[in-house]
Amino acid sequence: MANLFSDFVLDLGYGDVPDQVRSMAGTCLADLIGVAAAGHDTDLSRIIRAHAVRQFGGGPVALWFDGRGVSAAGAALANGMTIDAFDAHDGHPLTKGHAGCGALPALMAVWTDAGHEDGAEFLAALVVGYEVAIRAGMALHRSVPDYHTSGAWVALAAAGIGARVLGLAPAQLAHAIGIAEYHGPRSQMMRCIDHPTMVKDGSGWGAMAGVSAAFLAADGFTGAPAITVTADDQADLWTDLGSRWRIMEQYFKPYPVCRWAQPATEAVLGLIQTHGIGTKDIAQIRIHSFHEAIRLATRSPATTEEAQYSLPFPVAAAAVHRTLGAAQITGDLLHDPEVLRLSKGMALIEDTGCNALFPAERWARAEIVLAGGRTLSSPLTQARGDADTPLSTAELRGKATSLLSALAGVGRASAVLEAIDALPDGGTAPLFDAISAPVSAS
Repeated sequence: MANLFSDFVLDLGYGDVPDQVRSMAGTCLADLIGVAAAGHDTDLSRIIRAHAVRQFGGGPVALWFDGRGVSAAGAALANGMTIDAFDAHDGHPLTKGHAGCGALPALMAVWTDAGHEDGAEFLAALVVGYEVAIRAGMALHRSVPDYHTSGAWVALAAAGIGARVLGLAPAQLAHAIGIAEYHGPRSQMMRCIDHPTMVKDGSGWGAMAGVSAAFLAADGFTGAPAITVTADDQADLWTDLGSRWRIMEQYFKPYPVCRWAQPATEAVLGLIQTHGIGTKDIAQIRIHSFHEAIRLATRSPATTEEAQYSLPFPVAAAAVHRTLGAAQITGDLLHDPEVLRLSKGMALIEDTGCNALFPAERWARAEIVLAGGRTLSSPLTQARGDADTPLSTAELRGKATSLLSALAGVGRASAVLEAIDALPDGGTAPLFDAISAPVSAS
């Protein structure tokens, strides 16, 4: 198994990647950069970028849409947390988290530091990052009782990517992932669910730990074995590397809030659209869903982090505004009286059937009690965007274009997406230039 792992991580070529996986890598890349653009103006991103400049400044890697140079580790931290600042990035159901949010900033940081250019090789390395991250996440959830953030396991992917880009030997790769697993941020996810703040999903810290681990391994630093990769009871997760492509199991979010709140959002929007009711007609909304979703219980968020890690608030916002985007979870709309009325009065009910299906499937059922006493009930509903209920190519392209345009303008958005499309036959410089320049230069 060790040889299979190192061969895949260090030697997978773009020609070894099936066409549909190549396409998915480009889709993930565009979605992540769009989400990073949306996260750029949050307080979280502003604070972490300023921190990176102070503590990691003077390096060769530019902060996205900012332009200031920092070290590779600092860029992985700040750019990863900028993605995480806007909870609309892709994820994998069985990891209960996000592979790309840490893998992409780690790859771009080490790639720039090493001076590489080949676009096809960049995409192959991104695929490696997703495949390692997803399996490491599944292995960690299988082997420990507590629920840790994505940073805990994406650190291994960042280290693997770093080892590949730096041209390390298999023995050095083993040390890199061992260092990354040992020092990765095993932060407790449900603590942030119950108390939403800027710590979020730990992805930036995992990316920073993994990038640092790769550089340390290159210098001869040694690490303990990475048991999420080497343990016998995890072997089945790794023996299908190169034959089963876990990146194809990714979901994409239509709404910028925790994935667990999105089935309920879909259910309520479906009822409102089907019955043509206005929010003034609604006396109460009742949501039946799985335990983890019900834990998203913030009703009157004071910050965008609290709004993103809530179920009642975004569901109420979607009911009032008939949509759920960046405007509904930031600024003055956090204080919308009609949204707060519905959010504060919403009943959250744990459903044992939904519990049994989680995490592979996330379901919710909504009931809307009308002012006259009549109750409307939705069917059990999943969120759109899963691998078996995918968003269309046009929707995903439109999402990325919209998020990029809102920050940097339509021309810059087009330049980013065109540079992604050109990667297989060109270099990475146009893409990196397009996302590295300060927004004011757009």
